[in-house]
Amino acid sequence: MVDAAHGHGHGHEGHGAHEHEAHGPLADASVRLGRESDAPAVGFVQAVVFRDAYAAHLPADVVAQFEPRPFTNAWRASLAEPPSRDHVLLVACAGDQVVGFAAVAPAGDPDATDQTAELTTIAVHPDARRQGHGSRLLNAVVDTVRGRGRGELTAWVIGSDDDTRAFLTAAGMVADGAHRARVVSPDGDTVDEVRLSADVSQDPRSA
Repeated sequence: MVDAAHGHGHGHEGHGAHEHEAHGPLADASVRLGRESDAPAVGFVQAVVFRDAYAAHLPADVVAQFEPRPFTNAWRASLAEPPSRDHVLLVACAGDQVVGFAAVAPAGDPDATDQTAELTTIAVHPDARRQGHGSRLLNAVVDTVRGRGRGELTAWVIGSDDDTRAFLTAAGMVADGAHRARVVSPDGDTVDEVRLSADVSQDPRSA
């Protein structure tokens, strides 16, 4: 069961357009649904985080191609016309500034069912980490998935990305034995990924 609010420190949307807010010193921190106008900020965060995440796995010239503009254009198009109602972008904000995001979509794996949703990306700008944004984002993802009638959440992570894997496993996701080599460049460069999954069908806060 994923319940990041009671685990490691990084989000909440839910059955509509709810906001999740922090209390105390971080009272200006919140998570909300992404808007088309957020595309530039999300694209910037993604470029920074992806450069860092893939630096040890890909040639420098490939990593250098992770520029904000292509990510921004892709997010703008996706937000303007979402592929489905179950494709959701959530953004973490410090005040009015977008400092992180998470994207969730129906899982496309061969063994996925109509109950399976996939956390396709979760990222927080390095300057905004260790402030609870990641946990708020993950909580938002879980509430969003559950609110859309899905009971399982999966996520693919780079096999050697110990930090992301530790964050997700601390929140209750576990490696389910699935592996893949994902193509991440036009030249066919790949990274090895492992899949984590969790049952999110029940809300422990309502028990």
